[in-house]
Amino acid sequence: VQLVESGGDVVQPGGSLRLSCAASGFVFSEYPMSWVRQAPGKGPEWLSAIGPLGRTYYADSVKGRFTISRDNAKETLYLQMTKLSPEDTALYACTRGGPYSDSRLPTRANWGQGTQVTVSS
Repeated sequence: VQLVESGGDVVQPGGSLRLSCAASGFVFSEYPMSWVRQAPGKGPEWLSAIGPLGRTYYADSVKGRFTISRDNAKETLYLQMTKLSPEDTALYACTRGGPYSDSRLPTRANWGQGTQVTVSS
């Protein structure tokens, strides 16, 4: 299983970013997929999941601001993020499965390497 995230950047408050997660080593189309994040000094947080057929789930903290999607043909997961605030600053990663509660997330070993999002003016 390999998960490679990209798209992180430094963005101003109120801005938008689109993250990508390229998957390989498993049958991507058969698995639900999730985005998670971890801010410095904080525990990991589950953000969103999407089922194999496109059903979506969101944490309250991102509902209405973030949109998860997937392209099974490209074996790629996406996270469109809008209305970003400094509280969204974190390392963002993808992982198989979900939705999850924060207390039952896969361990860091099961995430991709992550992509850094920094929201700052």
